[in-house]
Amino acid sequence: MTARPESGTGTREAPWSFAAPWGARGWVTDLDGPVHWIEFDRPGGTPPSGGAAGDAPPIVFVHGLGGSHLNWMPVGPTLATDRRAVALDLRGFGLTEGNRRTSTVAANVRLLDRFVREVVGTPVVLVGNSMGGLISLVQSRVHADTVAGVVLLDPALPQLGQRPDLRVVAQFLAYAMPGVGEMYMRAARTKLSPRQYVQQVLELCFVDPTLARADLVEALVALAEERRRLGSTEAAFLSAARSMIRVMSNPRRFGAEIRGIQVPVLLINGEGDRLVSIASARAAAAANPRWETRFLPGVGHTPQLEAPDLVLDAVTGWLDRHPTLRPTRGIAS
Repeated sequence: MTARPESGTGTREAPWSFAAPWGARGWVTDLDGPVHWIEFDRPGGTPPSGGAAGDAPPIVFVHGLGGSHLNWMPVGPTLATDRRAVALDLRGFGLTEGNRRTSTVAANVRLLDRFVREVVGTPVVLVGNSMGGLISLVQSRVHADTVAGVVLLDPALPQLGQRPDLRVVAQFLAYAMPGVGEMYMRAARTKLSPRQYVQQVLELCFVDPTLARADLVEALVALAEERRRLGSTEAAFLSAARSMIRVMSNPRRFGAEIRGIQVPVLLINGEGDRLVSIASARAAAAANPRWETRFLPGVGHTPQLEAPDLVLDAVTGWLDRHPTLRPTRGIAS
C-alpha cells in the first residue's frame, strides 16, 4: 500500500471550513489546477497528517452531479474510525472550479486517478453516489490496480424496465439540448435563491426531505452561496451532465464493461429513487451476481444523506466480510 504523501509542495490547507463541524479539514492540491478535498479526523483526535489507520485501504468518497464533499458528512466520521476517509470535489463542483473540457465524466475519471495515486495512496475503497458511482465504476475497470473495493450508492445507470419520473426526464432533456440547457440553468440561477436551490435538490433526491439534517442544510446553503461568488458554474455542470447522458446511452456496452470489474462491489439503492429507477439497480445486480446488494425501502437518490444509519450498517458489514478490506494490524491512535 502506498503511503500518503505529506502535505507539502502543491498541497495547502483550504481557507474554507464548511465541513469543520463534522470533524473534517479541507485541503487544496494542485493537480493541473487547484482541487479541493477534505479528510475526516479519526476518533481520538488523530490529525489528517497522521499515519494510516492500520493498513486498511483508505476510503475515497466521490459525489454525484451537482454534489460536493458535503454529501458525505453523515457517514464520513464513522467510516474514518479504522482507516483514512477523504472526499474530493470533482472539477466543476463544490469548491473545485472547472469548465466544459475539465468537467466531463472522462476528465473527472482522470482527476480521480491522479488523486488516488498522488494524494491518497493506493489501493483505495471508492464510495460513489450517482455520477460518482459511474466514475468509480470506470476507475475500477480502467485503473484496476488503484481500487480494492467499490461501494455504489444509487449509481448512474441506464434506465430500464420502469416508467421514468416525468420531472426528471424533462430536466435531463433540457440539459442535453444545446442552448436550452444553458437557458434552463440561467433561469434557475436567476429565480432561485441558494436556499431555494438546495430545497429543490432535496425534494428531488429525498423521498422525505424533512429527514435532511438542519445543520447539513445550512452548510449546503452556505456552499451554494460561495459557488455563486465563484462565478458561472453552469457550463461545467452541463458538460458533466451531457457526458453522463452519452455514457448511459449505450446500455449494452456499459453493461459489458462493468461486468469486467473483479474487486468486491456493494450496491446500495433507494427503492424510492426518482433519478435511477430501482428496476435499473435490480437489473445491474442480476447481471453482476458477485456484487452484494442492499435495497432500501422508502429511500431516495442520496441514501447516505436520507438514511445514513442504514448505509453505515451495510458498508461496515461489507467491509468486515472481506479480509482484503479490513485492517490487519492495530489501529493507529
